[in-house]
Amino acid sequence: MKDIKFSDLGLSDDILRAIDDMGFEEPSNIQAEVIPVILEGFDVIGQAQTGTGKTLAFGAPVLSKFIGSDKKPTSIILTPTRELAIQVNDELVRVSKHSRIKLLPVYGGQPIERQIKALKRGIDMIVGTPGRVLDLIRRNVIDLSSIKFLILDEADEMLNMGFIDDIETIIKECGDDRQTLLFSATMPNEIKKLAKRYMKADSKHISIVKNAMTVSTINQYYYEIKHKDRFESLCRILDVDEPTTAIIFCKTKRGVDELVESMQARGYNVEGMHGDMSQNQRMNTLRKFKEGNLEFLVATDVAARGIDVEDVTHVINYDLPQDTESYVHRIGRTGRANKEGIAYTLVTAREYMTLKQIEKVTKSKIKRKEIPSIDDIFHSKYKNILNRVKETLDQEDYKKFVPLAAELDEEFNLVDVAAALMNIVYGKEISFDYTENSIGAAASEHVRLFLTVGRMDKVNPKILLQFFNENADVYREDVGDIDILQKFTFVDVAEHAVSSIIKNCSGKRLCGRRLNVEISKGKK
Repeated sequence: MKDIKFSDLGLSDDILRAIDDMGFEEPSNIQAEVIPVILEGFDVIGQAQTGTGKTLAFGAPVLSKFIGSDKKPTSIILTPTRELAIQVNDELVRVSKHSRIKLLPVYGGQPIERQIKALKRGIDMIVGTPGRVLDLIRRNVIDLSSIKFLILDEADEMLNMGFIDDIETIIKECGDDRQTLLFSATMPNEIKKLAKRYMKADSKHISIVKNAMTVSTINQYYYEIKHKDRFESLCRILDVDEPTTAIIFCKTKRGVDELVESMQARGYNVEGMHGDMSQNQRMNTLRKFKEGNLEFLVATDVAARGIDVEDVTHVINYDLPQDTESYVHRIGRTGRANKEGIAYTLVTAREYMTLKQIEKVTKSKIKRKEIPSIDDIFHSKYKNILNRVKETLDQEDYKKFVPLAAELDEEFNLVDVAAALMNIVYGKEISFDYTENSIGAAASEHVRLFLTVGRMDKVNPKILLQFFNENADVYREDVGDIDILQKFTFVDVAEHAVSSIIKNCSGKRLCGRRLNVEISKGKK
């Protein structure tokens, strides 16, 4: 699969643009194998571990072949849990960024009335749990007669949870003129029987061999962060740990460039590597890193392939990788030759479930660590300065400064002088202008906002989230429930995002209407 690009697989231009925006440089094994086969029209059984990029493997070709059908859904994806339904839907929203495709996740634990209203307005693709989908079918809300794609994701998990009867009932509601895609980590007899009963005779079985995922010599930790604090969190971690040699991984080429620029501006000895750089550039950067002339290397997964550098003390996942295999490859850059290594991963609350999947597949424990406080940084730097002073006192070099120290002794207390010198050193070693002692991902209280746009303006959650992001620098994880009514909308947002939204969004035009935003006086 080496050197295959997404552009080689036959996907539509809109989908390729979205994949490029997501920052994926090349397909995972399952994606490279499965996408062309789905595009050719075959039913597919895809066997691969969780965390290998299966959502994109079926989502990209299905969205590439999308054809609308008068408000009736043309694709349905069944998942075993609501958490996975949300995750799959979020991924598909990103993949369909440049396409006019309406998606809806349906699952229990959320008011069914809201889902019914959305379905009646017309949905192209449904992502749901079997129980809720079946409930909506029985209420005559979902009509699957126009389904062109039926996808069963984590099929073995759905069978383990007792969904077999529900799944068969749903399949029978779909027309025969459909493409069936079944993805499963294992292939028990029940799956084989299901495939034989409901898939075409010429269906393709694609199995990706599970690679050994050894991470036994690596101490793995994660920091739960807020998106807006990602860079400061990294600086705090580096200021406390002071790694001598570290590789920092970003998901995108642009992410590498932006992080390198920010780190260099704060005095870090760092360079970047990604696929847009020439071979000579990459070789020169790698040579400097190997020779110890660079402390930090920021790289994408593709650019870092084949890097073999001894004594890398830390690997830091600034962004989560696309799949579990990439995670293992990344952290395998440390802990070489039976030495212990340290791997840190920065995750937002929404990314936490992906991290737990990685933990499950690698059969390892990724322990939580708190983002260092300013007090932690001070004590770490103090110990470091103290050790350097002690080492210097063991040498003779400092004695040429004794006459100068004697002069200072006449005017100042030498303890004060030593403290002043330590303060100068400390100030030069701090990389960020920290203002708060502690930062973290503690849950923020939500505030309900009232917006003067609604369904009549054709606003939807995707448009609203993009509007908040572009105008107020507010991210998806800072937004809770969104209730879009006919003439206005209620949105729950994190406390820290309220002032930015009111200040930067009020008066702007959204869907052709001048928007007013204010704190809601009541629930509705």
